[in-house]
Amino acid sequence: MLIREIMTRDVEVVAPSDTIQRAAKLMDDLNVGVLPVCEGPKLVGLVTDRDITVRATSVGKSPSECKVAEVMTDDPRFCYEDDVVSDVSRLMGDMQIRRVPVLDNQDKLIGIVSLGDIATDTDRAQSIADTLGQVSEPSAPDRA
Repeated sequence: MLIREIMTRDVEVVAPSDTIQRAAKLMDDLNVGVLPVCEGPKLVGLVTDRDITVRATSVGKSPSECKVAEVMTDDPRFCYEDDVVSDVSRLMGDMQIRRVPVLDNQDKLIGIVSLGDIATDTDRAQSIADTLGQVSEPSAPDRA
């Protein structure tokens, strides 16, 4: 099975120049915890609700002034629409990530795939359990 068969399409995005307040509002409206960050059609990062909390709120940055570019992950893992689900599932487990942006063959963002999307493929129940186990492994506290 290919990623294009299970991914979520028509994903809302934010720009690096948007405020984290706009990103947080969009996350709330859409009931999601992550948004791709794009400049035009090009994926340049991901911003999560955790990024906003840890990299902005915890250090007192103003939501109406802090830009998404200041808190986003600027080297996101991604996959292509014609990648095999099991390969992407393995990537998610290895990298301990729950969502992966999906690009077309021109490197344009066309969707996102989550563990939930992968779970819809019931023939891969053991793969899903393995991936979830790897993604959920506890990590060491950041003492930086």
